[in-house]
Amino acid sequence: MTTEPLFRTDAYLDETTATVVAHTPEGGLVLDRSIFYPTGGGQPGDSGWIAWPGAPKLSIATAVKGDEGAVVLVPADPLPLPPIGTEVTQTLDWARRYGHMRVHTALHLLSVVIPLPVTGGQIGAEKGRLDFDMPEPPEDVAAVEAAVNALIERDLPVTEDWITDAELEANPGLVKTMSVKPPMGQGRVRLIRIGQGAEQVDLQPCGGTHVARTGEIGRVSLGKIEKKGRQNRRVSLVLEP
Repeated sequence: MTTEPLFRTDAYLDETTATVVAHTPEGGLVLDRSIFYPTGGGQPGDSGWIAWPGAPKLSIATAVKGDEGAVVLVPADPLPLPPIGTEVTQTLDWARRYGHMRVHTALHLLSVVIPLPVTGGQIGAEKGRLDFDMPEPPEDVAAVEAAVNALIERDLPVTEDWITDAELEANPGLVKTMSVKPPMGQGRVRLIRIGQGAEQVDLQPCGGTHVARTGEIGRVSLGKIEKKGRQNRRVSLVLEP
């Protein structure tokens, strides 16, 4: 029961039709194709709505990964689901999703400016954070913030590539995260590239959604750097209005 991941081929697609292929015992809904990103890699599942003829619009609270590549949509309320075989219209809460895209790409740039192993992270619609294996905090946080914003202002293209599992194993330096390993076992792994050619600043495995150019992020500000354990430090980042 594999769901076609439309969010991966076009992160800007915010509404389309699909067919219901299954209901889960927990009350979830599986479509044959999905614009809803399922929770994973520190990025929350998308929210939005499902509509079909003769029924009130169904609010979707989040999306999660199911078995065998399925994306399960989780309704906000225990209301009747569209029958299997029904064609529905799926619509994203676009403002929330676009916030996730901007924050996620900004965190990739933060990992460029702070080139240390990443031990954890979380993405929100307005802010996010990365935890680093960082024995000592940066001496000049304002300089780190300025460096991230300088990369954003370069309006670099954000693109994807694919490599085989074997190619990733031969290039372990591509993996920045210590706690979350890239999904392998499917034969290939998705890479997110920021910049092209001599202008490339980052290349790392990632399954999440991103903006098309760094300029879409807008300015960001960094919060205080928190100590989380003996060598872990948390760096928070906020989208400015």
